[in-house]
Amino acid sequence: MNTDVLGKLELTREELLQEGIAKGTSYADYRLLMDSLATEGKATGPEVSEDRVNYTLLNQRRMKRLDKTLKIDKETEDKIKGFSGRKVTWLVLTESWCGDAAQALPMINKVAELNEDVTLKIILRDENLDIMNRFLTHGAMSIPKLVMIDDTSGMVLGEWGSRPKVAQQMVVDYKNQHGALTPEFKEELQIWYNKDKGQHMLQDLLELLSLE
Repeated sequence: MNTDVLGKLELTREELLQEGIAKGTSYADYRLLMDSLATEGKATGPEVSEDRVNYTLLNQRRMKRLDKTLKIDKETEDKIKGFSGRKVTWLVLTESWCGDAAQALPMINKVAELNEDVTLKIILRDENLDIMNRFLTHGAMSIPKLVMIDDTSGMVLGEWGSRPKVAQQMVVDYKNQHGALTPEFKEELQIWYNKDKGQHMLQDLLELLSLE
């Protein structure tokens, strides 16, 4: 094992997160990356398959549409603006080809934009496995993964991922019944996302903000 790896293993979770925040990008820059990848026929991550390139293109289109169409009602907007008391960073691990991330990130960004105490930073999972491995979901490197960090203390206040609770339960129930996710189920999940219009995602983020 080389010294770089050993050094990473010796860092605390909080120290690793500060490294992630330092190299994280804004949502605007991440969207520019998605546009560039879609135009060039590329994808993030070490294994760039045809499927991942196609999913990246699809996700770029989804995010562009959701940026324009997602809505937050006035009452909820006021609630989001009312959460205050400490400044936090939402650090999100993702990859361009992840369909759940394309559904979640536009709403994560809209909520973060409404509260001046929330800073959104985005990093790629496969470039930050040392961080990802500290925030597994049921033992898996599921993305997107959002970690909420106190800007003053550096402590983790909460986390979310990788789907809205309702969608996650749909996945769990289907796996328990069928053993694995089928293309038919994935299409069904996409229909759910389209009908939901980010509202369950929004509720999950309100719960996360309440942990501040």
